[in-house]
Amino acid sequence: MTYKGKVALVTGASRGIGRAIATHLSKLGIIVVGTATTKAGAKSIHNYLSELNDHCLGMTLDISDPKQLEDFFVELNTTIGTPQIVINNAGIVRDNIFIKMNHEEWSSVIDTNLKSLHGLLKPCLKKMMKLRWGRIINISSVIGSVGNSGQTNYAASKAGIEGFSRAMAVEFGSRSITVNTIAPGFIETDMTRGLAEIQKQELLKNIPLARLGRPEEIASAVGFLISDDASYITGQTIHVNGGMYMG
Repeated sequence: MTYKGKVALVTGASRGIGRAIATHLSKLGIIVVGTATTKAGAKSIHNYLSELNDHCLGMTLDISDPKQLEDFFVELNTTIGTPQIVINNAGIVRDNIFIKMNHEEWSSVIDTNLKSLHGLLKPCLKKMMKLRWGRIINISSVIGSVGNSGQTNYAASKAGIEGFSRAMAVEFGSRSITVNTIAPGFIETDMTRGLAEIQKQELLKNIPLARLGRPEEIASAVGFLISDDASYITGQTIHVNGGMYMG
């Protein structure tokens, strides 16, 4: 498949999984727009992507802010055009046990991780429907399937993403728009690198492959799902977790 002229939006692309995805897609020749919530993050994205493809961009965006989303797509449409590939990767955590979780901790995670999908995807779908081609991949988490103490807000948001993706797959399948979810397990990122060694060893006890995943392994799954080889796959949750969860 040739990706010439295709535009991909990757949210949360300044580091970790998002950076790996944006890098992988740009190497395929796709014009990638990566977002971060800060100007410094957007500049970092622009710097690493421009080394791979001069047409790629780093832009500032808080996906939980409807006004920012609206302005973002106005700017995008006047520069490189509406994305036909959307990788919803941005997300936050505000961990606390449920009995102590306040409204801000609950709503901020739901707003960013789940509610933002409405404003993020709706502007892109008209273009996809017109082209009769589109790829939407939402990044969930193994926590959405197995749960985790102190993360009721995060687990709810990620499980919601999976249900949302299935409903979207039904609605837009007739236009050759596929909608899938990738649910990573524990991946080598800044967050997991900060864990104490004893915590890492406890995690590995529950992973049959006995190691953490690499961001590039999530990026490779994304690369497959946007390809023609995956054109008959939609409404699925692809678990990439080393066997930690086998549902």
